[in-house]
Amino acid sequence: MATWKFDPAHLQVEFSAKHLGMMTVRGHFAEVNATGQLFPDQPERSSVDVTINTASIRTHNDQRDNDLRSSNFLEVGKYPTILFKSTKIEQKSPDKGTMTGDLTIKGETHPVTLNVVKYGEFNDPMMGHRIGYAAETKINRKDFGMRFEMMLDGKFVVSNEILIQIEGELVEVEAKEPATTTA
Repeated sequence: MATWKFDPAHLQVEFSAKHLGMMTVRGHFAEVNATGQLFPDQPERSSVDVTINTASIRTHNDQRDNDLRSSNFLEVGKYPTILFKSTKIEQKSPDKGTMTGDLTIKGETHPVTLNVVKYGEFNDPMMGHRIGYAAETKINRKDFGMRFEMMLDGKFVVSNEILIQIEGELVEVEAKEPATTTA
């Protein structure tokens, strides 16, 4: 039986929101840790736990990043992590499925369902046996205590709807032989 792990060098958690209803602002979290029991051939047996360092938010604009870390949004001093814990994984077709779980942001926990797509599989002696996945969902930031509601000219500065997109690779880890002793 194979053992699979998330490859931390190939794991991205990104988000996007509309600014004034016009421009899409994109960002990511630089520090993400994902673990779980992973069974690519039996996804319903799998479980996933993700911890994100909220202070690691990046949008390519230092002023905006600092605002997102403030009490207007993530309040990183009080809530240093975002957590996701899967509760159900369903395969819908060979390359598609859903993952439902509990998402906790700013101490508020709500169920979310991500649409999951298997990108492909790769086996190379140097990089190992890998499977690539993508997952996506939308949340309402207000559900998670981010109630900043500034408007300009009748438009929200930041949309309530946030798109979350995740891409990652699982890598197969060789099982170690149990140590044997001789008498």
